[in-house]
Amino acid sequence: MNRRPFLISLLAAPWAPAALAAQKKSLSDPMLLGVEQALVDSGLAAAFQNGFARDTGIAIKLVPGSSATVLAALEQGEVDASMTNAPELETRLEKQGLAHDRQRIATGDFVLIGPVERKGKKASDPAGLLGERDIAAALTRLAQAQAKFVSPAEGSAANLGELALWRAAQVAPAAPWYSKTPVNGNAITLAAAQGAYTLVERGIWLKRSAKPLAIVSEGDARMANDVHVMRSFRVNHPAAKLFVKWVSGTTGRQVASSVRGWKSPA
Repeated sequence: MNRRPFLISLLAAPWAPAALAAQKKSLSDPMLLGVEQALVDSGLAAAFQNGFARDTGIAIKLVPGSSATVLAALEQGEVDASMTNAPELETRLEKQGLAHDRQRIATGDFVLIGPVERKGKKASDPAGLLGERDIAAALTRLAQAQAKFVSPAEGSAANLGELALWRAAQVAPAAPWYSKTPVNGNAITLAAAQGAYTLVERGIWLKRSAKPLAIVSEGDARMANDVHVMRSFRVNHPAAKLFVKWVSGTTGRQVASSVRGWKSPA
């Protein structure tokens, strides 16, 4: 079997016994990685999972869920590590000493999508947001027009990001124009069916775009979407530390850049 360069250097490192122990343990007890569902759907999680297995021979089992549920599981030691894009929840756990080894491993952005008619210079949307780069201004106009908005699934990274953007706009969204995506529902599908707006990760939109929806607002720095990995304090799977080192290193950065909608962190 051809051992790839990273694995050779891994086994030659001072902590080589840990790598060998992790390989052996992962055969019967794979490392559990809690992952935000959007990172699974966009292909980023699988790219990291497969790249790590290829380079080290260590198995990882993905445990998908909303960022809120994933980080709750990390806090309780139900997963060995987490991969989420929910900075407020992540830093809260870190400051409370309930998780550690937080590393930024990929960066992307959210986009505001909505129903757009026609193309080119004649393109338009109900709230007149098309081309607006100031997300606070876009959400303020959306609320003033009481245009339909579908909030992403509760606790998801997109939902948490959306709520932060409403706060930045100093707007309190409310029914009847504001509705929530049910559990296991799909915000893009609902928005397309209702002619509504919603917020989504660019990586998801590139995979699941749906007419008549199109991007109406993008590019605001407040729409940045960083992905972090963290380890649990309650459990200590030997692969977890190695995974964090790999995914935040040179090879992990190359993997992040290879997935549409995501980039390597600067």
